[in-house]
Amino acid sequence: MLPDKIFGLFYMYGLMIAVGILACFGVIFYYGKKKKIEEKFIDFIFYNAIASIVVGFGAAALFQATYNYIENPKAGFDLGGGITFIGGLIGGIACFLIIYAIFRKRYKTKLYEVLSMTPCAILIAHAFGRVGCFFAGCCYGKETDSFLGVQFPDLPHPVHATQLYEAAFLFLLFAVCFILLMKKDFKHNMSVYLIAYGIFRFFIEFLRDDDRGELFAGISPSQFWSILMVIAGVGVYFLVRWLYKKNPPVATENETDAEEIEK
Repeated sequence: MLPDKIFGLFYMYGLMIAVGILACFGVIFYYGKKKKIEEKFIDFIFYNAIASIVVGFGAAALFQATYNYIENPKAGFDLGGGITFIGGLIGGIACFLIIYAIFRKRYKTKLYEVLSMTPCAILIAHAFGRVGCFFAGCCYGKETDSFLGVQFPDLPHPVHATQLYEAAFLFLLFAVCFILLMKKDFKHNMSVYLIAYGIFRFFIEFLRDDDRGELFAGISPSQFWSILMVIAGVGVYFLVRWLYKKNPPVATENETDAEEIEK
């Protein structure tokens, strides 16, 4: 039987969410310090992220309630019927962009200059969140008799631990994106994230059995949004290329000094 609490005090799901959020903020501040990003802008990103996370949780519940209502209108519209990550991601990103649009003129740093860091922060938080889902016994997979099967307390048969499959993928994708960001100063992590996670999530849905309703025949809500994520990832790639070509980031004093030394 899986433990739902640690030391009988803290629910594992909530603990993993908290660890994920702390890791998310850790990535933001580490990146800002190492890349010498404008401190005021990093602080702005921090507070904006807090607001966006709160809104994201609300959006996650709203999206799931909408799916549930479409599936069974007679049950009514219930915001307590679970949450869905992609719904939360959409709501959180929308909130972040709106707040940025309001205050962007106060800072020299532009959002696209730190955009490649954002997926790293999202990925590490999401990965720990999926571990939390494992302990909570939600987002589980289909029944299996293989050695991969896990017996959850509320289920009659062992099932695929799709939460851990996804967590492993997210941790791996985080490592790839973070190395590309810190070692290569890679500018297209957002596209890598949207395309890679969109493809993975589309196919892992075939293995999941935690019913979240359907938008179209045979297509789950997450699969629908996954397709849009892949399309968005391609679009973001060309958008970032255009932004860097049109408005190259201003070199920092350290970068300028290094260039003079090389000359």
